[in-house]
Amino acid sequence: MTTKDFRIEKDSMGEFKVPAKAYYGANTMRAVVNFPISDLRFPRSFIRAMGEIKKAAAQTNQDLGLLDAKLAKAIIQAADEVADGKLDNHFVVDIFQTGSGTSTNMNANEVIANRAIELLGGAIGSKKPVHPNDHVNIGQSSNDVIPTAIHLAALVTIVHDLIPTLELLQRELERKAEEFMPIVKTGRTHLQDATPVRLGQEFQGHAGQVERGIARLRRAAGSLAEVALGGTAVGTGVNTHPEFAQRVCARLSKALGVPVRETTNHFQAQSTLDTVVEASGALKTVAVSLMKIANDVRWLGSGPRAGLGEITLPEVQPGSSIMPGKVNPVIPESVAMVAAHVIGNDAAITIAGQSGNFEINVMMPVAAYNLLQSIQLLATSSRNFATQCVSGLKATTKGPEMVEKGLAIVTTLVPHIGYDQAAAIAKEAQAIGKTIREVAAVRTKLSPAELDKILDPASMTEPGLGGVSVG
Repeated sequence: MTTKDFRIEKDSMGEFKVPAKAYYGANTMRAVVNFPISDLRFPRSFIRAMGEIKKAAAQTNQDLGLLDAKLAKAIIQAADEVADGKLDNHFVVDIFQTGSGTSTNMNANEVIANRAIELLGGAIGSKKPVHPNDHVNIGQSSNDVIPTAIHLAALVTIVHDLIPTLELLQRELERKAEEFMPIVKTGRTHLQDATPVRLGQEFQGHAGQVERGIARLRRAAGSLAEVALGGTAVGTGVNTHPEFAQRVCARLSKALGVPVRETTNHFQAQSTLDTVVEASGALKTVAVSLMKIANDVRWLGSGPRAGLGEITLPEVQPGSSIMPGKVNPVIPESVAMVAAHVIGNDAAITIAGQSGNFEINVMMPVAAYNLLQSIQLLATSSRNFATQCVSGLKATTKGPEMVEKGLAIVTTLVPHIGYDQAAAIAKEAQAIGKTIREVAAVRTKLSPAELDKILDPASMTEPGLGGVSVG
């Protein structure tokens, strides 16, 4: 590159060379040089949140008489472009950077300032007539802007992306529960035969897991709505107007379509990531639920001949490069891998949450990245699971065929003949390869009609009906 490809900018530490066409400035470029760690960058949801914060701040500072109307208009337009994703390629700082995220806050300030300068006909990099600190960053600090952006990005993506996809999955599971409710099969505990259950009841349980996961996420979203903005450097609010944060939050609520409120305790909001850890915990719980559901689907569909084979999964791709005709449960497998990744992200977020020292947490960028990635992965995998797998599940006859052969139906004999005699019947049935009904007909005084009533598998799946007295 030639000297024409660069411009020289000055910051508080001196001169620094910056790409000529870049909207970011010296402060950002120093971070690029200092942190050549990875290819990980803040996602779109976070950059959008930064743009929305800077826009609302400029509007508020104009209203408060702290920012000239002409400069405010240019800053607002530039911040809008950031929020809309038009300047994403100018956000270049690695996730593994200063723990407060100061480099990314300055990245946003410089991009918005230089774009505003351009809109006003000035020279990019001149800091005239718009200064990244003195104008774009009025009433703010990296220490309250970055945690606010984390909360906003997570809140918006949970409410607008993740919860709707989980609701879709819940609906598909509920639809399958209704479809499968007439099918009585052998239940399993400890991977061993247990009393009968309806296939629909198993899917009812899966739908219930997702429903409760959504409730957990809604509670986490309520906590994320409380933001640190207004605390500036250490939570005291130095250099900010007392009405600044409240007014900005009102604007953000309207712009993002979610409730946003200033924290009632700025010192906890800036020195901890407790709310992020809480949200990650809810995401981890959803991941655990999805892994359980995905694995149940995999096991129920195992086979087709040497496995359980109680359901069939949609066949979406060949399963083997060597075995013709083999089809694998690839969609549930992808869900399980996402769940494992989210659980790993939660571990990193937990460690990040422990890394608050006095008035600031110093692992905010990595916590933000992992949290937002977990939300995105759960949203996309849940939709894929619902549409490419759950919606196409079909029941086979194998489950009902195995019920009569199962040993656990002996449980309903216990009220009539006692536990010990029932256990003896089960052991004999297993030893000689006969059914519980066949052995009980010989070893008890119960009539065929009584055995039919007591050993009716369907009655065992309804509370209060299994093992009813026969007189």
